[in-house]
Amino acid sequence: MYPTNPCNMSEDKINIAVFPGSFDPFTIGHESVVLRALAMFDKVVVGIGINTNKSSFFPIEKRIGGIKKVFAGMEGRVVVKSFQGLTVDFCKSEKAHFILRGLRTAADFEYERAIAQTNKSMYPEIETVFLLTVPDHTHINSSIIREIIRQGGDASKFLPRNYLPL
Repeated sequence: MYPTNPCNMSEDKINIAVFPGSFDPFTIGHESVVLRALAMFDKVVVGIGINTNKSSFFPIEKRIGGIKKVFAGMEGRVVVKSFQGLTVDFCKSEKAHFILRGLRTAADFEYERAIAQTNKSMYPEIETVFLLTVPDHTHINSSIIREIIRQGGDASKFLPRNYLPL
């Protein structure tokens, strides 16, 4: 009934997932999603989307460098790149057939479901995979962490150990 190979991938191709986001900053919640996804995918591309209409807190170069430090030693499995434009176009350029998204709440699901269905309409070969955050990370989001940093607070407990974009 169901295809055994829904993305029509040959057995010699690797499973690549794109984990898109602004990652401004990259949190321990994001790190957890990537690390858990490595059990399912051969390679995870952390795609930092550049939105020219939105100002960033951390410059793109610092975000890329910081995330690369977090995954030092995993360069073949975790790749960090920036991109402009549609996520599905970035997925095509990376030969990825999966989009990886983390979900914290039911509200996240409703928002992400609409995006996933739109992406599927635009690029039928793509599948979106949702990973629930671990309970200890449910309250963490980049907007709150940015505000802690902006106000001079210590946000280190919410950021990966090797992530130093400051």
